[in-house]
Amino acid sequence: MLLRHSGRASRWTGAAAVVVGSLVLSACGTDGSADEAKPTSTAPVPDIDCAGSGMVSGSGSTAQQNAMKRWMEQYQRACPEVRLAYNPLGSGAGVAQFRRGATTFGGTDQALSDEDRKVPTDVCSGGKAIDIPLVGGPIALGYNVPGVTGLVLDAPTLAKIFDTRITRWDHPAIKRLNPGANLPDLPIVPVHRADDSGSTQNLNAYLKGAARSGWPYPADKKWAARGGHSANGSDAVAAAVAQTEGAIGYFELSFATKRKIDAVRIATGAPEPVAPTTQSASVGIASAEVVGKDGDLALKFDYRTKAPGAYPIVLVTYEIVCDTGNRPESLLALKSFLSYAASEQGQQELHAIHYAPLPDSVAARVRAVVETLS
Repeated sequence: MLLRHSGRASRWTGAAAVVVGSLVLSACGTDGSADEAKPTSTAPVPDIDCAGSGMVSGSGSTAQQNAMKRWMEQYQRACPEVRLAYNPLGSGAGVAQFRRGATTFGGTDQALSDEDRKVPTDVCSGGKAIDIPLVGGPIALGYNVPGVTGLVLDAPTLAKIFDTRITRWDHPAIKRLNPGANLPDLPIVPVHRADDSGSTQNLNAYLKGAARSGWPYPADKKWAARGGHSANGSDAVAAAVAQTEGAIGYFELSFATKRKIDAVRIATGAPEPVAPTTQSASVGIASAEVVGKDGDLALKFDYRTKAPGAYPIVLVTYEIVCDTGNRPESLLALKSFLSYAASEQGQQELHAIHYAPLPDSVAARVRAVVETLS
């Protein structure tokens, strides 16, 4: 495992495409490999309102690649005449490819900027790009402290830990939050992402929103705090935490589950500290406000929520599509696929792969907007 002291690497680019059916995106492959989906034939075929034909290509966020793979497998079983592909190149690449017309939709961990929403006229003829939230999930804070389970931390304490202002696990601030715990006199090893990432952006946004002046860094995809160690990608951060006594890091819940890493419970001011689960993330997403307009469903999160059971560090990935001016040859298939993904059936698929279904109120708005795409 390669760790770096507070270094930052170039944007991650090696990725395999999630491919269903016979379509392979010649413009998207970065390492010449592709993971071909192999749908299970024994499960019931999903009840999907299929398009008769069409080709839907997407690229972007790596955070949602497993969700896309599951949805595409299920959709292909019901709708074999439609060809689907998703290439997990990263959010920035996904937005860039969509804006130059290389894909039908882009996937991103962050809503579009005003500038990115303006696309060339030959991409969204007569229209604009809009954000459609589709995948949710908690960002877990995994830790490796021998003999300590059920660790509780709050935003101000986390800010000081990740900014190396609290450097040992038996610090009074941590003891105060964990009365009775046998906290060792052990150095804290904070691990952050070396590459630009949506996970970093969401943790930065949470700390800036909940710790306020205690986190003086911007809420963007680059890590700017002092000290600590860095690793490239969520899997590498999780591996570093699993292998290093005293370590703490952040990654999507699936990585904590896969490596059996204990996750911090967050003291939010609710009656009980909140653990990262798909259910608590959905409750956290439900506290978000839709701030987009004219069909755009960009969300603004309440990082200081005290709602019982609401986990406050959540990531939502958006699909970027044209509100109008979509390609006629892909429009019906795009609407069919997105409608399935946003359906109750599609969202329930997410639990099994450690993502959080959208709250019903948000999912209903997504389905309504998808219906209006033209």
